[in-house]
Amino acid sequence: MRLGLSIKITRDACAGLLTLFSVFVAGFGIFDTTIVYATMVTLGGLIGYLTLAEPRDVGSNKIISFDNLHIILAVIFIALIWRWATIMLEQESYFIFIERPDFIFGWLGIAMLGYLTYRFFGIPMLLVFAATIFYALLPDEYGGGDLNWESLADRQWFTTDGVFGRPLQVVSTTILIFIVFGGVLQTSGAGGVLLKMAFAATGRISGGPAHASIVGSAIFGMMSGAAIANVVSTGVFTIPIIKRAGFKAKFAAAVEATASTGGQIMPPVMGVVAFIMADVTGISYLSIVVAAIIPAIFYYLSLFLVVLVECRKEGIGPTPIEKREIITRKDWLQSLAFWLPLGTIIGVLLAGRTAQNAGFYALIVAIVTCLALFPKFRSPTKWLEAIIVSGKTAATLLIIVTTVGVVIGIVNMTGIGLVFADIIRTLSGDNLFLALIMVMLGCLIMGMGVPSVTAYLILALVMGPVLENLGIAKISAHMFMLYFGVLSVITPPVALAAFAAAPIAGSKPMETGFEAIRLAFAGFIIPFMFIYYPDILIIDGYTIYGLVWASVCFLLATWMIGTGVARFEHMKLPIWESVLRVSLAIAILIPEIWSTIIGGLLAIILVYLHAQQNKQQLKKTKGGEKNESVK
Repeated sequence: MRLGLSIKITRDACAGLLTLFSVFVAGFGIFDTTIVYATMVTLGGLIGYLTLAEPRDVGSNKIISFDNLHIILAVIFIALIWRWATIMLEQESYFIFIERPDFIFGWLGIAMLGYLTYRFFGIPMLLVFAATIFYALLPDEYGGGDLNWESLADRQWFTTDGVFGRPLQVVSTTILIFIVFGGVLQTSGAGGVLLKMAFAATGRISGGPAHASIVGSAIFGMMSGAAIANVVSTGVFTIPIIKRAGFKAKFAAAVEATASTGGQIMPPVMGVVAFIMADVTGISYLSIVVAAIIPAIFYYLSLFLVVLVECRKEGIGPTPIEKREIITRKDWLQSLAFWLPLGTIIGVLLAGRTAQNAGFYALIVAIVTCLALFPKFRSPTKWLEAIIVSGKTAATLLIIVTTVGVVIGIVNMTGIGLVFADIIRTLSGDNLFLALIMVMLGCLIMGMGVPSVTAYLILALVMGPVLENLGIAKISAHMFMLYFGVLSVITPPVALAAFAAAPIAGSKPMETGFEAIRLAFAGFIIPFMFIYYPDILIIDGYTIYGLVWASVCFLLATWMIGTGVARFEHMKLPIWESVLRVSLAIAILIPEIWSTIIGGLLAIILVYLHAQQNKQQLKKTKGGEKNESVK
């Protein structure tokens, strides 16, 4: 027990150091790249191995532990990073020859990071990592990269094109400060206030709890940047309430999973992916945020519409008055703990400062406002909790980006991305739509079981050349990849976000995944609009007319698909009308003016006729009720 307690204290101390070091780097800059990256990776790896070393209760009073093994691995890991840092610092002063033992140490370090990736992120990411290395070492006659193991170790361990490459650099300097920012808000209680306000704002709407889940999860997801973590943290509150409102278990779980997933595409933070995209594309962060605003609104608006249709179908009304949340003056005041830092981020960025500066100043504002508005946060215990939670989250992110750096480095060395682009171009010919479908499937498959930041980085390197060779604008291409990378977490058979929500709701994981696909169907349409209706991204050359036209087309098509798939509008729809509605939606979205106009007019006529039929049905019902009362 003493050993277990010592491990926990050491791990928490490392987590605290990582948090404080991240804040220092964001606020005062990098004083030496080698020392900063070595410190980040060392602390991240240590936290990972010490977490695995902690004793775990497996029931029946049995305790299993790999204390000795993982503690030894932690010590070896420190020694490997120390050796790396020594060599890199020596290279800054004079040329040195790296010998074979150091290449072996490099491979050992890569393997140890791969092991941590497996333990924290599961088999899917391990398979991507291992398959990439296997391809690089496979001889040319078998279709591999035919790389020498020493040269591969040299590039992936001793340069800035592998473990210590751009993913690690961006996360270390820019993203970790936003992890700390989110940790402060969640620990202080600001998140609970926002969730309460979401329930209050949607209480008067039919199916209010489901709509509240959408709003609350959007905000939390924007901060956390992890759909699964968002599901677990907010789902325990929202899912039971959605079920009590009358919704089925699988629907409640799917709403939470879908809404949590969308938080990663919601500006201005976008689950920190926006900062990665800015670094990869060279497009400014503000331009990316502006481009993401309308598509994110479309995504959540479509969720609202789908939930509304489901409410009508199940006969679920607004939340009873006596059960509605009431927003007090105190709640409005405490919500400033979120809105003031958010305003600070936007203001600092508009002033032309860096993203890490924006995160640093937002953190300062968040700490001050939380101390002023949340008395419980004034306790040193709460400060320590915020620091440790942030450090643990940061450590898992550092672990995954080091292995992603290896994947990206090998893709750069072998040129496999260009090979993949040639294959898609050959198979699709000159058909742009077919090529996009193939890229979409590739994004969904490669993104399964992988965090959004990781998925985007891999997709940008492998799929980026494909889309850019098709003549698609860079911002459109990268937003296309981002959306499908994000949606992979609710796409069966993996569907990690849906699988995380299912146990909370008591539903089956696979059926929850398919239900999430039904709710998020608009998310699979929006990326294609980036290509065929680029005005929604508000990029150079966009017009107000084009933006309005795209918005009307999307909303009308969304309503037709939502009602068609649910087979319900004001009343149950026959199968033929459901098929017709989906067909008209497809016609509306086809980027041909006559197809859009004809499909749109027929859709409007169909909606009007259905509304008239519903009115007549209501009149008959009321007339019948009057006759019964007279009798």
